[in-house]
Amino acid sequence: MRVIAGSARRTQLKTLEGMDTRPTTDRIKETLFNMIAPYLYDSIFLDLFAGSGGIGIEALSRGAMESVFVEKNPKAMACVKENLQKTHFERKGMTMQMDVMTALYKLEGEKQFDYIFMDPPYNHELEKSVLTYLAESSLLSEEGIIIVEASKETEFDYAEDLGYHIIKEKEYKTNKHVFLEPAGRKEIC
Repeated sequence: MRVIAGSARRTQLKTLEGMDTRPTTDRIKETLFNMIAPYLYDSIFLDLFAGSGGIGIEALSRGAMESVFVEKNPKAMACVKENLQKTHFERKGMTMQMDVMTALYKLEGEKQFDYIFMDPPYNHELEKSVLTYLAESSLLSEEGIIIVEASKETEFDYAEDLGYHIIKEKEYKTNKHVFLEPAGRKEIC
């Protein structure tokens, strides 16, 4: 896994051995960032279920002002920290080694994010719990976007009931990215 573009372009990132994490492939990561690149500069990015931190680090490399990485697995968090050092983004990256819901509570009132990205373990409905929390939260900035990486089979039919509008869905071979914003807001993606 590597950084695709920006100031840390081509830097190889460390990942966990085994099946504990599923790093987003370079091709899918490149597609995702090509979609959000025009709005990324000086943004504040939240990377939930961060794994080795590849998504949040890519955001920093492409001009995000700050990325917050939330990952409860200590070995994965060690990878995030090592990757932040390797890319020289230690000062722009904040790490939180804890459960995602605990981290959201702690961040409430402290920060607002332009992008909230989550890549939870597939088919456990963890994204639904996070989206339910975020629907009543102040963590998403006024123009902010939520991006969920999920298995292709994951349904988001509840999103409208939570007050979200699905801007777009981008499907890949085995998974997809779902872009959401609070309903009633002008589209920016």
